[in-house]
Amino acid sequence: MKILRTVAEVRTAVRDVRGRGGTVGLVPTMGAFHDGHLSLIRAARAAHELVVVSLFVNPTQFGPTEDLTAYPRDEQRDAQLAEAAGTDILFAPSVAEVYPAGFATSIHVSGLTDVLCGASRPGHFDGVATVVTKLFGIVAPDAAYFGQKDAQQVLVIRRVVRDLNLPVRVVACPIVREADGLAMSSRNAYLDAASRQRATALNRALDAAQQAVAQGRTGAADVLTAARAELAAAGIEPEYLDLRSPDDLSTVDAVAPVALLAVAARVGAARLIDNRLLEASR
Repeated sequence: MKILRTVAEVRTAVRDVRGRGGTVGLVPTMGAFHDGHLSLIRAARAAHELVVVSLFVNPTQFGPTEDLTAYPRDEQRDAQLAEAAGTDILFAPSVAEVYPAGFATSIHVSGLTDVLCGASRPGHFDGVATVVTKLFGIVAPDAAYFGQKDAQQVLVIRRVVRDLNLPVRVVACPIVREADGLAMSSRNAYLDAASRQRATALNRALDAAQQAVAQGRTGAADVLTAARAELAAAGIEPEYLDLRSPDDLSTVDAVAPVALLAVAARVGAARLIDNRLLEASR
């Protein structure tokens, strides 16, 4: 595996593979790797001749009071894990390499970024969309791999690709969970033992909602009530708990036939998100 720091180095490496007729898979990350990240790398490895993993804690997607400085960073550990999972190139640029002096461009996706995480994190998805579009321009991948845990992010990137006619296939890979159901996240490292136990209520809330749907209670009120009860039992007040269209995040009043249940909550020192695609019986 090569660790490259500059745009020019990455473009040269990709051009060499393209010249031999190979395809390229990209996994954009901010590091602090866990099995969720590694599952994305393995998926790219199974499909492409060249796998590029970006390792860049993107400052433009953090708000002024968020955890940019505290975000976990360990490049040596991440590099070892990335290589073991099948990475060919780890692109680990500096902030100045990604945002050189005078950088003045931002990509904004209307609508999709106004709800859920976008409502409480203004500007977050502008930062995400901009840096991912830059990575697409640098790496020119055939496909890019993202985790379904960040379901809103996946929809935003797909909209960017569609609207700008970018020749990239966006692949959403399943959420990877701990044995007790907690969705894997780099921010889980912020949880102390008590908060870690409480955090499992997010997955239990999704399970309760799924059970309600399986019992024929597919209305939004029933689904959300079932989920909210599990959170309340753990003393968790959600930032949001919403039933949305999985296509455009518009509000829906029932699981008919499918809907995305999305939740965000602060548990201890961590802000956690999770989601579940619910399907009604046919």
